Amino acid sequence: MSGVAIVGVGLSPFGRSSMSGLQQGAVAVRAALEDAGLQWTDIQCAYGGSQDAGNADALANLLGHTGIHFTNIWNGCATGGSAISAAANAIRAGEADIALAVGFDKHPRGAFAAKPSDWGIGDWYGESGLMLTTQFFGMKINRYLHDHALDPSILAQVSRKAYANGAITPHAWRQQTFTEADINQSDMLSYPLRKLMFCSPAEGGAAIILCRSSLAKDFHSTPITLRASVVRGREFGSFEVFSPSLPTARGRSATEIASVAAFEQAGVGPGDIDVAQLQDTEAGAEIIHLAENGFCEHGEQGEWLKQGHTEIGGKLPVNTDGGCIANGEPVGASGLRQVIEVCWQLRGQGGRRQVPCQPRLGYTQVYGAPGISGVNILERAR
Repeated sequence: MSGVAIVGVGLSPFGRSSMSGLQQGAVAVRAALEDAGLQWTDIQCAYGGSQDAGNADALANLLGHTGIHFTNIWNGCATGGSAISAAANAIRAGEADIALAVGFDKHPRGAFAAKPSDWGIGDWYGESGLMLTTQFFGMKINRYLHDHALDPSILAQVSRKAYANGAITPHAWRQQTFTEADINQSDMLSYPLRKLMFCSPAEGGAAIILCRSSLAKDFHSTPITLRASVVRGREFGSFEVFSPSLPTARGRSATEIASVAAFEQAGVGPGDIDVAQLQDTEAGAEIIHLAENGFCEHGEQGEWLKQGHTEIGGKLPVNTDGGCIANGEPVGASGLRQVIEVCWQLRGQGGRRQVPCQPRLGYTQVYGAPGISGVNILERAR
């Protein structure tokens, strides 16, 4: 089975744009091609997705019709994580030497408008307000804080860090800092989550070029080895987006399952990771995911934040670019943005947000409805 390396990454700025979502995806692909020193005709297969901006394979209309094998991917907010996993698997299986993972989106303003019937749920679920995902996230973190004796003040601490990191990230949407007092004075949306604790649906494109590891040095002086790339679903009894009930017997979450599988595939453990990107649809998600990915025990997050462990200069910098809270979430692109940020950190290209420890191993985790998680572990080539 072939090893896989990342040799090209590209982003279009996140936020709001006059370009279509498809055009933003093309901008990202062209940037990734330039980063790798490749042409579009060199790409042998591609995997990509978008929720609201059209079929990803329509990028060929802008980039050129080359007969490429292009597969559309849709896995909720885990679309990007699923695209890179599929591209990596194509290389490992010997189907291609060079592959592309791409995602983009252009969401309308306001919360996502999902239909219960699309997710196999009765209309009653929407009529009760639970299809509005802010309600689910509020309920989930409220229960989590109670069960693990955590102070709700940690929500504002996570949010403050996100905006501070976003303010020094050129491609981030939200580049304004907020104090914890500012965040705690913002509108209450879904208790205990306030307006400035949530990410917003956004626009943007992200693209990653992967190749067989033995070819990597031909394309980039600092290739990034993809040590693991896995996508997993939930077990019965886990509390996930669009869960119409919660059994008394609890199951493992999609993130817990994916994280264990990724660490096993990479042959490393949580203590080996130098920099991480964790899904932060809202501040509570980052708190939960710190534990679900094995970086701390449930209930230890308050002490972690108090000690500054997740800050850029901490022992495990998390969401160094501000995460979803500062960048917004264009669903198709968000999981790939995480991987790109870790690649830049491992290359030493983080600019003002560069972590100081010369990181060698990075980690990304993206989560999507109705309970799908994608985890990647990356290593700077020696």
